[in-house]
Amino acid sequence: MIEIESLTKSFGSKQVLRGVSLRIERGESLVVIGGSGTGKSVLLKCILGLVTPDAGLIRVNGAPVAQGREDFLSRFGMLFQGAALFDSLSVWQNVAFRLLRGPQKRPKAEARAVAIEKLARVGLGPEVADLFPAELSGGMQKRVGLARAIATEPSVIFFDEPTTGLDPIMSGVINDLINSVVREMGATAITITHDMSSVRAIADRVAMLHDGLIRWHGTIADMDTTSDPYVTQFIHGRAEGPIAAIR
Repeated sequence: MIEIESLTKSFGSKQVLRGVSLRIERGESLVVIGGSGTGKSVLLKCILGLVTPDAGLIRVNGAPVAQGREDFLSRFGMLFQGAALFDSLSVWQNVAFRLLRGPQKRPKAEARAVAIEKLARVGLGPEVADLFPAELSGGMQKRVGLARAIATEPSVIFFDEPTTGLDPIMSGVINDLINSVVREMGATAITITHDMSSVRAIADRVAMLHDGLIRWHGTIADMDTTSDPYVTQFIHGRAEGPIAAIR
């Protein structure tokens, strides 16, 4: 579904991505792990076209994204870190944001009905539809963000630190929702996270980004048995190891 080949990106003298190559199969959930400042968010922004890579190629369905970005953007959804809801819009208007504008524009009543349907999918009743984000808890805001991400039935969904700022119980709820929604829709998913509970809940495969390169990739079972010192240090949260030595 998505192929990333020899992707590089620098900001001034700082080389963030140094030749990243990844392959994400259709319907697969890939989780990218790695320490802060390793380039995870830059990688996501390159795929979305928010940042232009210096070199390399990104293909979706075999076609370079640069040649069909509008088509690609029409088929993706995203759950942003912190939910990133619009404060001045009601809950249902946030969920239906893309349905109310652009090429996918629908009549207001229809868009509201879709929004309420998606809210129900993430466990929120119609009574929250006319509330504003400030009236919701952090966990509810994250659910609204997820409802917005799936409102247009996307074939590709990105999750940026989906459990940041949530307590362990609500993190588990969000992980379960992400897992069930992605499986139900048959969507291809890419998640970036530091939260190992999220990794174990939603990943088919894991890729570790370190020092601008994919240091390791494999399944959850592979991750738990690998002898790679970078992976073992990261997943067990050890202060000592090669990552600390580089810093």
